[in-house]
Amino acid sequence: MQIPSSVLRIWAVFVKELVQMRRDRLTFGMMLGIPILQLLLFGYAINSDPKDLPTAVVVEEQTPLVRTLLQAMETSGYYRFVMQTDDPRESSDLLARGEVAFVVSFPAGFTERLVRGERPQILIEADASDPSASSNAIAQANTILNRALRHDLAGPLAGLSATPAPFELVTHQNYNPEGITQYNIVPGLLGVILTMTLVMITGMAMTREVERGTMENLLAMPAHPAEVMLGKILPYVAVGAIQTAVILVAARFLFAVPFVGSLGLLLFAVTIFVIANLALGFTFSTIAQSQLQAMQLTFFFFLPSLLLSGFMFPFRGMPPWAQTIGEVLPLTHFLRIVRGVMLKGASLADVQIPLFAISLFTVVVMIVAMLRYRRTLD
Repeated sequence: MQIPSSVLRIWAVFVKELVQMRRDRLTFGMMLGIPILQLLLFGYAINSDPKDLPTAVVVEEQTPLVRTLLQAMETSGYYRFVMQTDDPRESSDLLARGEVAFVVSFPAGFTERLVRGERPQILIEADASDPSASSNAIAQANTILNRALRHDLAGPLAGLSATPAPFELVTHQNYNPEGITQYNIVPGLLGVILTMTLVMITGMAMTREVERGTMENLLAMPAHPAEVMLGKILPYVAVGAIQTAVILVAARFLFAVPFVGSLGLLLFAVTIFVIANLALGFTFSTIAQSQLQAMQLTFFFFLPSLLLSGFMFPFRGMPPWAQTIGEVLPLTHFLRIVRGVMLKGASLADVQIPLFAISLFTVVVMIVAMLRYRRTLD
């Protein structure tokens, strides 16, 4: 039986595409890598009910009842006590810097007042700049504390086990008391938009030189790799500045996001973050052979940045391995800076660690980009 000529032509095109796919290894790798990455991130790393949240405790007395309540909170899985102090100012500083998610305070004379039936207060202060990270733990706190005292309120204290609870739980949701989602999302969008656009624009700008045949002229110039890189990325710093201005104006006048910190500090952090993304895009351009590949590399980097930085899902709700990857991403640290400055009024001392992390990332990426560019010169 003779095979129709149309089938043979289809087969020839099919074989040709297989050969082309084998040659374009980067695209083929992305076709397999991106679905696997999505499966791992959505299946294992994303958790909308974060637990094991770092908590500071302010205790002015050590009694069996207080220890019972603290143990119940830690056993619940939502709270992980990282420090205990009798100085409220120290714990407030930790909350402002984002080192703890909660501060639980027991006043002096708590046990004595509870036994007398005066319903003493237990104060829980929460970092509510990300409402989704703290909401479940706050909602469960009253139930956790009530159950903890069931065994202790026996005998002469049995009358205290009736409703209402023998204590009053007071919660202060700091930095976003109304739990408005825009206060968390809109500042984060500044980092997300800068990451997505600047990495892609810079990566495509260099690969465009290759596709248009002007790369030879660029290589023939008596310019060092660092000079070429700076010349390529500096024009896009202005693009980042325009995007920053648009987002900040929209945050203030469209979404009424508060800005209680230093604008100068925020702009300084934005400048470093913009340079980091532009340098990364330049590095991608030394790997990609076409603008399509540059876009693919950008997406491969942008996906974990979006999911593991704490923008869409609570950072502390992720498993340790996902948090470790997230700590490498500059967007993770930038979100801490922009939310800290805008919502908490963070100072330079409060954000020096994330600033250093972004700066270190920038230096490493620049070194890699220059080394890769030297190879192309050879």
